[in-house]
Amino acid sequence: MKKYRVLPLLLLFTLSLAPAAAVTTVPNQEDLNLFCTHAVLLDANHGEILYDMKANEKAFPASTTKLMTALLVLEAVEYGQLTLDTPIAAGETRMQDVTYSYVNAELKLGEVLTVEELLYLVLLPSYADACNVLAVAVDGSIEAFVDHMNRKATELGCQNTHFTNPVGIHNENHYSTAYDLALIMKACLEYDTYLEISKVPKYTLHATELSGPREFYNSNALVSTWRYSGYIYDKCIAGKTGNTDEAGRCLVAAAEDGDEVLISVIIGSGPMEVPGDTELRQGQFRESKRLLEYGFNNFHRVTITKDSEPVGKVKVTMSRQADEVNVKAQGSITRTLPKSMDVDDIEAEVHLFAEEVEAPVEAGQVMGVMTLTYGDETYGKLDLVAITSVERSELLYKKQQFFEFFQNEGVRIILAVVMFLAAIVILKLTVFRRKKHPKAGAAARRGNYKGTRM
Repeated sequence: MKKYRVLPLLLLFTLSLAPAAAVTTVPNQEDLNLFCTHAVLLDANHGEILYDMKANEKAFPASTTKLMTALLVLEAVEYGQLTLDTPIAAGETRMQDVTYSYVNAELKLGEVLTVEELLYLVLLPSYADACNVLAVAVDGSIEAFVDHMNRKATELGCQNTHFTNPVGIHNENHYSTAYDLALIMKACLEYDTYLEISKVPKYTLHATELSGPREFYNSNALVSTWRYSGYIYDKCIAGKTGNTDEAGRCLVAAAEDGDEVLISVIIGSGPMEVPGDTELRQGQFRESKRLLEYGFNNFHRVTITKDSEPVGKVKVTMSRQADEVNVKAQGSITRTLPKSMDVDDIEAEVHLFAEEVEAPVEAGQVMGVMTLTYGDETYGKLDLVAITSVERSELLYKKQQFFEFFQNEGVRIILAVVMFLAAIVILKLTVFRRKKHPKAGAAARRGNYKGTRM
């Protein structure tokens, strides 16, 4: 069922994007002068931001909200809760919170459609009542489904998104960001069913017991000429429109060129004048196409390596073989970078864990870390490893152990106590001998006296 899988962001390390979502500085970003209020271009395969225009600022998403609605339905199908052929009857809540300004399929109470048919109505003509019917099918009520939407947004790493309905009905507490919407689209791209539905220009709904057959058209002009012409983009594989007075005209689109998959988000656009055109152009479609082409034409995958030569030295003790060892960066970092950017301009900051280490040292032993940066952007870190091995001198090692043994504070205290006790013993023995020696001399003198008593 799943088609696109997110590849690792970097080799050998993970950038501290965490959650996956912090918008990073785009190196050498051009000013495209986009006609919109918020925009982002995301490398879907690697999760990297290629263009950022207030991408992390809150904005009203309008009907691009339905991407999350569709995502939760697709998950329910994946987990076996529903199938695409599961029949769903439209209930009393099908028009909950839906006003005349929101398009709907005019589903009749009790009208039965399959999950797949309802998904077509949600993703192509963007019908509000179909959203409500699916929400109840997944979670039992619209309110429970909205809670589910917000939990899923958090799970995807959306940091500034909050939903109050599954339709995109305007509410001050119903908001998202260009970046968060790109994350939701990226999750949708993992489902073949979504891809199959999203790029269909026209869909015919069979007759039901309450309605005759009906035809519906895709509102995304990058794949359909139903309402607007001149915007078809053959690389587009998916998209979802949105439009309210507060949000402006919006489009979340995905395009594929070879192995590259890009996601563009345009929020707050509208009709615009273009030099050379006699009629107003639809900014959400024109700018989406411009942004996607900009990505394909100006970026490429680059492998950054810094392991060609030593970048530092670490002193080594306890060895007669060498007194230092050279270190170099190990591995590589792969990023999507502007073609105009010179990789040699990427700066490498070397940090050694210690200036001196004891032998033995093994070749490949991690001795520090190299941080690669360009401007304010950190691209990642590489381990700094020893290039050669250095053996330990057992003589020097044992000598060091001997000195360290006697430098130990506990050992020194014990030695001091022993020396003190020894001194006392020696002192006592010396005094004892001195006292005993004179007595022996006196006795000897008395024993040798030969004088006459008077």
